[in-house]
Amino acid sequence: MLALFKPSGAPGLELAERPEPNTGEADVKIRVLRTGICGTDLHIEAWDAWAAGTITPPIIPGHEFYGEVVEIGARVRDVQVGAMVSGEGHIVCGTCRNCRAGRRQMCIRTLSVGVNRDGAFAEYVVIPESNVWVHHNGIDPDLGAIFDPFGNAVHTALSFPLVGEDVLITGAGPIGLMAAAVARHVGARFVVVTDVSEPRLELARRMGADLGVNVSRTRIAEAQAILGMREGFDVGFEMSGHPGALPEMVTNLNHGGRVAMLGLPSQSIDLDWARVVTHMITIKGIYGREMYETWVAMSTMLQSSERLRAALSLVITDRFPATRWEEGFAAARAGSGGKVVLDWSGI
Repeated sequence: MLALFKPSGAPGLELAERPEPNTGEADVKIRVLRTGICGTDLHIEAWDAWAAGTITPPIIPGHEFYGEVVEIGARVRDVQVGAMVSGEGHIVCGTCRNCRAGRRQMCIRTLSVGVNRDGAFAEYVVIPESNVWVHHNGIDPDLGAIFDPFGNAVHTALSFPLVGEDVLITGAGPIGLMAAAVARHVGARFVVVTDVSEPRLELARRMGADLGVNVSRTRIAEAQAILGMREGFDVGFEMSGHPGALPEMVTNLNHGGRVAMLGLPSQSIDLDWARVVTHMITIKGIYGREMYETWVAMSTMLQSSERLRAALSLVITDRFPATRWEEGFAAARAGSGGKVVLDWSGI
């Protein structure tokens, strides 16, 4: 099969012939039709310090995908050949304390598809049946390819009640944009998104945000005044990882404010912990998706809301055939648009 392949510990990838993966007794083989490009994939392609300390080549990266089941193992019970699916990219042990308690997203032995084992930048990918998500009929293949990051957005957005609340989202990358659409769908009063990219802020407005604030020239407090808010924001989603984002968010939260933090900080954050204590602020770390309540929530929300489907379609701004993967990676690395999807159906 053809695959985007990392042969050794050096920058770059190769579109090369690789052995087709074998299907174990509890596994499902999927013919890949679409893949999304994630920040993790950019790290692997660039072979930066994180990749060098995490990845063991040779490996096929890629963990955001949509495809068709073409083979199942002898012990597979609930997934059928011909099903259209995506996959949960975190493979858990099933036996640690968290797994046994049903908190599989907190497994201490998690292995990641496309990071610790071969992934989906290929004609075929094999994952355990327990990681397969079967889609409802008629889902757009491009949306199916971004269920993994959409799950990050939904996990973040549904961490706290949102109905009637004022929501601040720092970072208008693809996941922040999707979180804005979810917050609007769920029933938030005001949704404000911050970034320094005007194209992304405009996309945030199109996806349902009340305001897109360019923090290179406008303070968040000014956004509150524009909206006529008398108190601070109730809920914050920190999506950027920028060291200045969380302190600015905390400054603009109401007493009892709650923060769901998905962005990975690029350096240490100097936070006013006295304010966190005296304002009784909750900060919750988010990683991946809840298995599998998040998948249920995002699938049913998309089935029930044409408006949400339309908003999420806007977040996919670039599409390329898989053979033009270098252009796709360049578009993703530029950081001015939304999600980039590679089409494998023509290979």
